[in-house]
Amino acid sequence: MTIKAVLFDFDGTISTLRAGWEEVMAPFMKEAIAGGRQLSAAENEALDREIADYIDQSTGIQTIYQMQWLAGLVKEKGWNGEALDEWAYKAEYNRRLLERVKDRVERLASGQADADDYLIKGAASFLRTLRDRGVALYVASGTDHPDVVREAGVLGVADCFKEIAGAPVGQTACSKEKVLQDLIHAKGLAGSELAVVGDGKVEIRLGCEAGGFAIGLASDEERRGGINPVKEKRLIAAGAQWIVGDFANEAEWLEKLGLQ
Repeated sequence: MTIKAVLFDFDGTISTLRAGWEEVMAPFMKEAIAGGRQLSAAENEALDREIADYIDQSTGIQTIYQMQWLAGLVKEKGWNGEALDEWAYKAEYNRRLLERVKDRVERLASGQADADDYLIKGAASFLRTLRDRGVALYVASGTDHPDVVREAGVLGVADCFKEIAGAPVGQTACSKEKVLQDLIHAKGLAGSELAVVGDGKVEIRLGCEAGGFAIGLASDEERRGGINPVKEKRLIAAGAQWIVGDFANEAEWLEKLGLQ
C-alpha cells in the first residue's frame, strides 16, 4: 500500500484553536432547552447526561445538524417557551465559540503565542513532509468554510493543502462526503491509495466506506499529543484501522502510509 492522497479533519486533528468547544456547546444547549425553568435534581442530571451523550456521539458532524437536534429537543421538552430554529441556534453557538477562538487568534497575531501552541504535535512538519513527497493533501471540516480557511492560514498550514473544504455557509451539504467522492471518482483514486485521518467517527466511517485507510487521531487536545481514551474508544467503535495521538513519530507515520 502506497498512499497518494490524505484527507484530514481539521479541528482536534490538526488544530486545537477550537479545543474546548464542548464546554461552550453543552451549557448553551442546556440553557436553550431549560429556559427559565428550575429543574429538579433528577431532571438536571438526566438533561446533562443526554446532552453529553449526544455531543460525544455527534463529534465530527456539521454544527447545523447538532443544532437541528437541539431545536428538536427544545420543542420536545417544552420547558422553554422560546423555541428557535437550528440556524438561530447555530448563529448564537458560533458567536460564543468564536469569542474563545478570537482570543487565541489575537494571541498568535500579537506574538504572545506560536502556531505550534495550537497545533497537534508534529502536525506542521508532517504535513510539509507529505506535501514535499508529492502526496495530495486535503482538509474537510464540519466547521464553516471561511473559518476553516482563516484558521488554517493563521496556523501557517494552509499552503500544505490542495483543497480546504469546510461546511458551506447556510447549507447542510456534507463537505467531508463531497471531498471523498471527488477524490475517489473525479480524481480516479482507488480506495487503497487514500488515507483519512480524523478524531470523529464521521470521517472514519466515510474512510472505511471508501475503502481507504481510516486513521483515528485520538488526540488529547489539552496536551496536543498522546491518546485521549474517550476518543480512542469512539474511534475504535467507528472502525479505525490505526489509532494514534499525534504526528510526532514521523517515521512510524511514513511506514504506515507506505512512504518510507
